Amino acid sequence: MYTLIIGNKNYSSWSLRPWLALRATGIAFEEKRLGLFTEEFRQHLSGLTPAGLVPVLLDGDLAVWDSLAICEYAAEQHPEARLWPADPRARARARSLAAQMHSGFGKLRNVLPMNVEARLPDIDASQAQGDIDAMLAIWRDTRAEFGQGGPFLFGRFSIADAFYAPIVSRFTTYGIAVDGVARAYMDAVLALPAMQQWTREALAEATFIPEDEPYRTQR
Repeated sequence: MYTLIIGNKNYSSWSLRPWLALRATGIAFEEKRLGLFTEEFRQHLSGLTPAGLVPVLLDGDLAVWDSLAICEYAAEQHPEARLWPADPRARARARSLAAQMHSGFGKLRNVLPMNVEARLPDIDASQAQGDIDAMLAIWRDTRAEFGQGGPFLFGRFSIADAFYAPIVSRFTTYGIAVDGVARAYMDAVLALPAMQQWTREALAEATFIPEDEPYRTQR
């Protein structure tokens, strides 16, 4: 069985991605949670990955790090999970969107860091408005072109949804106003049993980390 090493669920948006992809599609794994910025974190990861970051997937003596690499590995090993859309055009778009999320939206990340337990509607999000607008356009346009047959970006749940789930969490925390397609999409992600499990366990942690610190320990 796989072991997935993650950080604090309240903060670790990068850990949420492969965790959700695996859990939502029924791929079995054991979870090992390391407290960010702890000695255990540094010691445990030092022998597994030169990056020294979470998440990390262990498959026997193989370590796969980086959230996108983990999801790609899972998709290759478990074609029955259908982690990418079956249609080649939809699959190409889904990979493009996951890669865009993986490397972009820096303003949104910095201004609206993931914090599951908080409700912070008064935070000034104006510096991230360009990223917020781009995000809403991605959801709207993708649902219109590829979303038939289900409530997710490509109809059926995919890695693309796992990558955008942390944004759904952020928009919930900061009270970002959405309606129509975006609201329905967010509701579908939040209704996933796996997403609800992550949220419950994040709320139960009661572990708090200095502002902005988590983002130097994840990828």
